Amino acid sequence: MPKAEALHIYTDGAARGNPGPAAIAFIIEDHKGVVLKKYSESIGIATNNTAEYTAIIKALEEASYFGQEVICFCDSRLVVNQLNGVFKVKEKHLKEKFLETKEKEKKFEKVAYRNVPRENPKIKIVDRLVNEELDRTNS
Repeated sequence: MPKAEALHIYTDGAARGNPGPAAIAFIIEDHKGVVLKKYSESIGIATNNTAEYTAIIKALEEASYFGQEVICFCDSRLVVNQLNGVFKVKEKHLKEKFLETKEKEKKFEKVAYRNVPRENPKIKIVDRLVNEELDRTNS
């Protein structure tokens, strides 16, 4: 388990329609809560779960510049449980994203995934960023 100095990553991905226009967002904070990076982007047409994985993948790419230990917080119970080995990855398109995520993990000494409710204040921020991105690119 990452120690207290681990980076905290908050991610969200969403699609309007499933599949449909999709976007991702994340925030990377240091262990004191200082925001190191805030990011959002449209990713084209995707499913909700693909968007959730894509947000984590992009966040891990960026986090590797800031530290060696991370805790990823995500409101997708499915994605977190798949990454933690609790659920099997059955869908082919998600298996590819799962394997890509596991490859990104190799840049770190320790990675942990935690499921948090949508009501989490930081998840609310990344959810807002995702929706702003979807509004901007699909209006």
